[in-house]
Amino acid sequence: MKKIYTIICLAALCCISCKQQAVQHLTGAAFGTMFNITYLGEPSATLPHQVDSVLKEVNSTFSIFDTSSLISRINGGDDLALNHDFATVLSKSLSISKQTDGAFDCTCQPLIELWGFGRENQKHVVPQHEIDSVKQFVGCQLVSIQDRHVRKADPRVQLNFNAIAKGFAVDKVADFLQAQGYKDCLVEIGGEIVARGTKNGKPWKVGIQVPTETADGAIESSKSFTLQDRAVATSGNYRNYFEADGVRYTHILNPVTGKPEQTNLLSVTVIAPDCTTADAYATAFMVLGLERSLQIVRAHDELDAWFIISEGKNFKIIRN
Repeated sequence: MKKIYTIICLAALCCISCKQQAVQHLTGAAFGTMFNITYLGEPSATLPHQVDSVLKEVNSTFSIFDTSSLISRINGGDDLALNHDFATVLSKSLSISKQTDGAFDCTCQPLIELWGFGRENQKHVVPQHEIDSVKQFVGCQLVSIQDRHVRKADPRVQLNFNAIAKGFAVDKVADFLQAQGYKDCLVEIGGEIVARGTKNGKPWKVGIQVPTETADGAIESSKSFTLQDRAVATSGNYRNYFEADGVRYTHILNPVTGKPEQTNLLSVTVIAPDCTTADAYATAFMVLGLERSLQIVRAHDELDAWFIISEGKNFKIIRN
């Protein structure tokens, strides 16, 4: 009888462990792109509104397109106390700027506007003398946090967190979902991803996009891999650019030269513990190029990266 009892107990445990949680999906628009959320558990009628509230809060802090946002008011000269999100992202930005030799720079807003990749969206080639006139107000050494206020070395210094804020938003949504009891979830906003827990016991599966020849080229996946309790972000030069006299000028601006970076590096995908970090490093690596980026990745055990390099009409994938 003892053996039979043991077998019955094991069978009951197997039945419990095999029970699959329902997979729920949530989609919407944010930051000029789409978000996709997959989570395991019971559906919630209030969750879409709650997620929208989280994203609106991030937007009201970091959007350069919203004149009433906190960043727009600080750029406009208002001496305002920073909320927790702004202080967190600015601190992270200054830290990663030091780690990447200044390649990641949250003070690039004047250059972004100068080249037409900002609010006005009037992309054009910029003469050197105009670049030089703006570069003097670019550099993370010109900004600091003191008593939860931004302090600028010059009032003309302007902040822009577009290269990190989307990753931060993904982290915020994932944190919110976990706080609501959804421990297993996948959050994606415009290609930036956080994977928490598993999908019924299996790691989440994500993919790296194949670079396209044109901005409106079809989106495909070239390489897929599993992700669990990690984040991934990709930066590329094949979506947002303009061409003049046969030269392609991308939105990846080098803070040192003040110009769009010219490189055979088509895209960088960074895997990190959080999406804020992954987002910032992905942008920095597009500026630094392959060799220096590999040095940084190899010096940081918490980072992994995939680099897609142009080789004529083909491309090659290099993984650290």
